[in-house]
Amino acid sequence: MLYTVIKKNSYQDSINLMLLTNSINTIAGIAKCSIMMGTDANKDILNNGGLLTAEAGSAAPSDMVIVVETEDKSIIETVLSEAEKFLSDLAVKRKSTAIESVTSIDAALAQMPDANLALFSIPGEYAAGDIEKALDKGLNVFSFTDNIPLEEEVRLKQKAHDKGLLLMGPDCGTGIISGVPIAFTNVVKPGNIGIVGASGTGIQEVTTIIDRLGGGVVHAIGTGGRDLSAEVNAITVRDAILGLELHDPTDVIVVISKPPAPKVRDEIVELLHSLSKPVVAIFLGEKPDHHEGNVYLAHTLEETAMIALDLAKNRPVKPNYMEEISCEVKTPLTPEKTVKGLYSGGTLGAEAAMLITEALGLGKLIKQEGYLLNANGYEVMDLGDDIYTQGKPHPMIDPEVRIHKIKEYAKDENTGVILLDCVLGYGSHPDMAGALADVIKEAIQTAKENGRELYVVATVCGTAHDPQNYQAAINKLKECGVLVEESNAKAVRLALKLKGIDYKEADKYVVAAQSAKKALPAVSDSVMDLLNSKPRIVNIGLASFTESILTYGGSAVQYDWKPAAGGDKRLIKILNSLAKIAEVEAANHEVIDRMKNSQPFLVDVVPAKSVIEILQDKVLLHAGPPIEYKNMTGPMQGSCIGAVLFEGWAPDEASARELLANGGVKFSPCHHVNAVGPMGGITSGNMPVMVVENKLDGSVAYCIMNEGIGKVLRFGAYSEEVIARLRWMRDTLGPVLSKALKRKEGGLNLNVLIAKAITMGDEFHQRNIAASLIFMKDVTPLITELDIDQQEKYSVIKFLADTDQFFLNVMMAAGKSIVDCARKVTSGTIVTTMARNGQNFGVRISGMGDEWFTAPVNTPNGLYFTGYSADDANPDIGDSAITETVGVGAMAMIAAPGVTRFVGAGGFQDAWKVSSEMNEICIANNANWSIPTWDFRGACLGIDARKVVETGITPLINTGIAHKNAGVGQIGAGTVRAPLACFEKAVTAYAKKLGIEVE
Repeated sequence: MLYTVIKKNSYQDSINLMLLTNSINTIAGIAKCSIMMGTDANKDILNNGGLLTAEAGSAAPSDMVIVVETEDKSIIETVLSEAEKFLSDLAVKRKSTAIESVTSIDAALAQMPDANLALFSIPGEYAAGDIEKALDKGLNVFSFTDNIPLEEEVRLKQKAHDKGLLLMGPDCGTGIISGVPIAFTNVVKPGNIGIVGASGTGIQEVTTIIDRLGGGVVHAIGTGGRDLSAEVNAITVRDAILGLELHDPTDVIVVISKPPAPKVRDEIVELLHSLSKPVVAIFLGEKPDHHEGNVYLAHTLEETAMIALDLAKNRPVKPNYMEEISCEVKTPLTPEKTVKGLYSGGTLGAEAAMLITEALGLGKLIKQEGYLLNANGYEVMDLGDDIYTQGKPHPMIDPEVRIHKIKEYAKDENTGVILLDCVLGYGSHPDMAGALADVIKEAIQTAKENGRELYVVATVCGTAHDPQNYQAAINKLKECGVLVEESNAKAVRLALKLKGIDYKEADKYVVAAQSAKKALPAVSDSVMDLLNSKPRIVNIGLASFTESILTYGGSAVQYDWKPAAGGDKRLIKILNSLAKIAEVEAANHEVIDRMKNSQPFLVDVVPAKSVIEILQDKVLLHAGPPIEYKNMTGPMQGSCIGAVLFEGWAPDEASARELLANGGVKFSPCHHVNAVGPMGGITSGNMPVMVVENKLDGSVAYCIMNEGIGKVLRFGAYSEEVIARLRWMRDTLGPVLSKALKRKEGGLNLNVLIAKAITMGDEFHQRNIAASLIFMKDVTPLITELDIDQQEKYSVIKFLADTDQFFLNVMMAAGKSIVDCARKVTSGTIVTTMARNGQNFGVRISGMGDEWFTAPVNTPNGLYFTGYSADDANPDIGDSAITETVGVGAMAMIAAPGVTRFVGAGGFQDAWKVSSEMNEICIANNANWSIPTWDFRGACLGIDARKVVETGITPLINTGIAHKNAGVGQIGAGTVRAPLACFEKAVTAYAKKLGIEVE
């Protein structure tokens, strides 16, 4: 029986999940288990393994998919518990390194402005766009990531070259920069040899031999295995060689390549002849018979290392570097016995296949279904080939595939020698020799019991400084009967000698170079900075890669990458296209400048119909995007009933309901007439509205006044008490405040008031007590000077004193005046409206003007008044999200730690996390509203719809919770998330407007 668990938006690196899968599969009672991200490629793997369930098929690329085959359903809890423990252990390990961790490239560069290298270990299907972003940020790139299309590799490498940067990779498994080991790399002593290699394990074999022989390596620049293909044309190899030529500490240059394209090979050799430094070059598969000038051509990786070391120590190059193998062979195997090679390192396997093929005359090397050699019973397999690693860890990490193959070959009567590599270093299995020991002993013993001789020959690729302990690995292999040689070439020669073949190398001598030296191209400052300093790395993906970087003197910031846009490739393409349009960024900054420079002043309080023309008829304004009365939720319908009774359009509730239901009242969103309204947002002609003027450009905004808390119109109550309060606000509160404000020349400066109150613990959505008190302090003297009845003065001042939330509506009008000023910029992706009508959440962005983009609204999470629960809650409602739109409310949660528990957060640290998370989707901070509890950082400013879509982080909104039934009123307070779909629709529509292909 298959059981599936989907962990939504829970990204983990594929290597971690592969290791977790292996661990889970050891649990008794599990037939098989697979844990993967929900990408299309991974679904294919699940399908091929018979594990693709309907639930797994519907998972998003950002979802973690756990599929377990078991007859015991109860074991699923064990699986989830073990998975949680495994992933928690990873988090603890990372925490112990005290490395900075961020969630975007921009945040990484803010932490490390002088970064000069981006290290990628993310799924290849998403990598090209992110690599391009890193190049656009001026970073050299090391791409451990593979499976990037060849045409993308060519394009990106050409772009890197044009920008004066190095793109190492894709599929670059190994590198050393200024003595700092990167990715799957051995720890090698620093020295005066610089290496350029289109081969990961080729680099590892050469560098470790150099180290063990007493030399050292300053740089080992991996280029990815396709760099010397005809298509890529050695773009990175050329630039790296030129860099090493100008790098003073490099005295000897080594070039390592898998079989290159012939024309590219010749051009590289021509380039090498133009260098001033001696060069050792190996083009695997070639068997050179001479050296040319200062270019020494090697046959094996061991010879490459030995020539380089002699040159580095100013010793003459010998005609022959073949040394005796250490193991003695007394009796060769019988003719029918063959050699089987099981390699975790592809280049080491290719070298073995080359030497065996040459010795036995078996033809050319192949690369077919994991085989490098498959002729006459002789086999050499690259177990790191895609055919073996789809959905599984690389064999350097996990011995499982090799263990199975050892067992298989041991049973084959014709197998005389099993040839292995054991690759040490960062990233490799912590004890591969120990992991293979039991199966090797079993294989040798099985053959012996069957009257057969079976030899296991191995080489250990490593140094004394590697974390696994080089000598201990050798000892473990020898203890279980393995014949160990000190290089791969020697191990292959031993395997051949066991077959009675004594492999020899012919002497080689130097002949004059045929090509003349040519002038060399210039090398960029960026490349020379990379070569002349310890690397400063943005590590994008596998966090464990930072260990070697930090240990050996590099610096790093960890970018906890996850797929942009939840892995939706259509949206990723749109985002990448938008990122290339400079006008979008320019427009966004223009919008932000208007928001920052806005000057909202409260200038008056007037009847709504005197400033909003449509309210002179039977029209009601409502919150959120457009909605018909029949689709309104209970609270908004209740507010409509109350407004009808207040205006006298109907004598009682029943008549009011009939009028509304029969279309006797028209409706319009507040936002369409420069207004905003809290909760239901219902505004009628005779309700007084505050008038806020933005003196930056003259934009004017309106909002009704706050009624207080409890049973109020905005939450859907419409009792006589509610209507009476509205009449008092119309007849007394509004006129008194209007007269008072007219005594203040220019009106009340709201920027100054907000700046004061945010330092006193207000966030202006749920907590407004400081701002309300400052407002009362500013207007009370003006009220006392009025020539009106003392009781009126007292009642107004008393109401202001009792209404802690009075300033919320002032803030809303201020926010509306700010966004309406900004909305005059008609390009860009800045969010200029967020509003809810109880059915839909709507957003508008600068580049799409008045067009709404909607999705079903969510229901708030929070705390409830006694006697109420989530079952009673209405879906979110109101225009008050205008506060978050301009950077306060939940965006500024850190300013109001006192309110965090009330709205469902857990305290100061949670408030810090909320504001920091919201900052990730904004493009600026508003220094006008500086927050002391946030190290005096300005409030978030400028929600970028692109960032919302890219990160999947949606704006959080502080909100009151209304009862779902009309007439009850407020029942709690909490927070709610904006639905992601609104922003996806807005970004897609804007891209289409700009002519970007969106399908």
